[in-house]
Amino acid sequence: MPASEPVRFGRKRALPSCPNPLFLQWLTDLRDEAKEKGLKIQYTYQKAINSLNKYPLPLKNAKEAKILQNFGDGICKILDDKLQRHYRQNGPNASIHSLPKGAPPPGRTYNNNNSSNSLAPSRKEIKERNDAGDAGKDRGGDGGTKKKKKREYVPQQRSGGYAVLLTLYRQQQIPGSKGYMFKMELQSEAQPLCDKSFSVPDLGSKYTAWSSVSTLIQKNLLIKTHNPARYSLTDEGLALAERLESVEKERRNVPVEGRRGAAGPEEEEEEEEDAVVDLTASDEESSSSSLAVRSDQSLSERASGETPSSGDAGRLPLPGKTQVTMTTSRKPNRDCLLPGTYDVILCVDFIETTGGSHYRKQELVKELQRNGVGFDVRKLNVGDFLWVAREKVAPIPGQLRAPAGRELVLDYIIERKRMDDLCGSIIDGRFREQKFRLKRCGLRRPIYLVEGSSSSAAHLSLPEATLQQAIVNTQVVDGFFVKRVQDVRESAAYLTVMTRYLSKLYQNRTLVCRSRELEGDVPSDEEERGNPSCSLISFAEFNHGAVKNKCQTVREVFARQLMQISGLSGDKAAAILEQYGTPHSLLAAYEKCGSESEKEKLLSCIRYGKLKRNLGPALSRTVYQLYCTPGALT
Repeated sequence: MPASEPVRFGRKRALPSCPNPLFLQWLTDLRDEAKEKGLKIQYTYQKAINSLNKYPLPLKNAKEAKILQNFGDGICKILDDKLQRHYRQNGPNASIHSLPKGAPPPGRTYNNNNSSNSLAPSRKEIKERNDAGDAGKDRGGDGGTKKKKKREYVPQQRSGGYAVLLTLYRQQQIPGSKGYMFKMELQSEAQPLCDKSFSVPDLGSKYTAWSSVSTLIQKNLLIKTHNPARYSLTDEGLALAERLESVEKERRNVPVEGRRGAAGPEEEEEEEEDAVVDLTASDEESSSSSLAVRSDQSLSERASGETPSSGDAGRLPLPGKTQVTMTTSRKPNRDCLLPGTYDVILCVDFIETTGGSHYRKQELVKELQRNGVGFDVRKLNVGDFLWVAREKVAPIPGQLRAPAGRELVLDYIIERKRMDDLCGSIIDGRFREQKFRLKRCGLRRPIYLVEGSSSSAAHLSLPEATLQQAIVNTQVVDGFFVKRVQDVRESAAYLTVMTRYLSKLYQNRTLVCRSRELEGDVPSDEEERGNPSCSLISFAEFNHGAVKNKCQTVREVFARQLMQISGLSGDKAAAILEQYGTPHSLLAAYEKCGSESEKEKLLSCIRYGKLKRNLGPALSRTVYQLYCTPGALT
């Protein structure tokens, strides 16, 4: 320091007082109150106090304080409410820049021994506390914070997870059960045990009861394997489900008097109004004004071995009241669409309306609109056009859109091919693959719509005779119905006629939803009599099962391998698969043959197709060479 500058001694200049003492006092009171309750918001109030102390200008209202740091909407709203109360008590012209007479000075803390700025613990104090806690843990004492014991997950009664666990447990108790369930099967069996729907979300929500399955998988209570998905219980899930089942049985066995004694007087009055007591219902259900329902009776009988008489004995008429006939909660038309409750809608693959020749594709849409055809553009994993029976759903007041109705796929699907597209698909192999997927999509009436005249095939990569032969083979050999049209307008006209025909064909029929996973593709009795099948699969299951790149079984991959051989069609591959379902079984059969000649002729006598012709020695020898030649094929 230079010697010329004198050293100044004296007290520091006092800081100016806060120009907003009323706001400061309110914030101090809020902070002290939060500190008494042990709330962490006390630190937020302290930060706001520090910001307000540094602000040199008077504030007219709390909204102006938003420019200060640590002043959010919540604090400003609290201050505004206090300010309005202050004006009501002291008049609209009361000053807010001075404290009322007799009020204590602002900034005083709850603990007078601490200053206003020492409320928040310092970093050193926090570190000392943590060190002391760690030392207590090392000593095994109570000096540290005790770690809370993790609570075991137990699904709520009548929830989705509760229903899934009970359903899988009861299915495993059945002698000879397969030990797993498919999604559609599990949903239908678990629905009676759950209050929420497994397929339709509640109003204002996007979650269904099925959403709880992901929680069960995360908690290691449920395991999901294979494709299509198979759901089964883990050891932990089995133990939890067993406990839930024992509680469920105890709840069903509670006597009527004991249950009524536990209920309040209001619940007794409501139960008397119901006139019937259902021992399978919970206390909340028995107190509701609607009749209790035992919709899971058949499932519990099958799992626990109860007789129908024991189930009927659970419902007792109350004395002095007329017994009310009870119905099951499962609606009789839950899995079916009654006549007049659905519309036939044409579904158009979005590829048919976008990309490529935009003008031609928009012309198809305009023609359908001009013909008055109701259609819906969506992604179809197989085919270009199909028809669904969509349930009519009334709009809900106050909701922008009506809830989505159920959709069942009719047995008709169309694959549209222009001549240039047909030529390209034959060259790159898509033509055979598309026919293979159409055959196994689950719909019984596939149609090929070939668009274009013979003159349009004049300048393509393949000769016209080859294209015509491919079309004939599609109809004669593969069994598809082939419709020839000239242009887009004729295609739209055919779709219009088909839509009106199907609407009339199904107008007086009850459509039943079936699960393809569980029932397969067995032809119905109606179809054998010449009538259209009314046992249909849902659109969601159809589109999911038709995914192109989904996981395939060994049998499916084996079939696709065989179909790569020239001259080996789908019918011939299916005939081989009936005898030898996997490559391993075929190779084992070759090993049992005594000579090379016997191996080459192993498949020659297999019959295929409607005419039951022999596969022939040439194809049999080719298959043998493909799978049994150790080196490269020449």
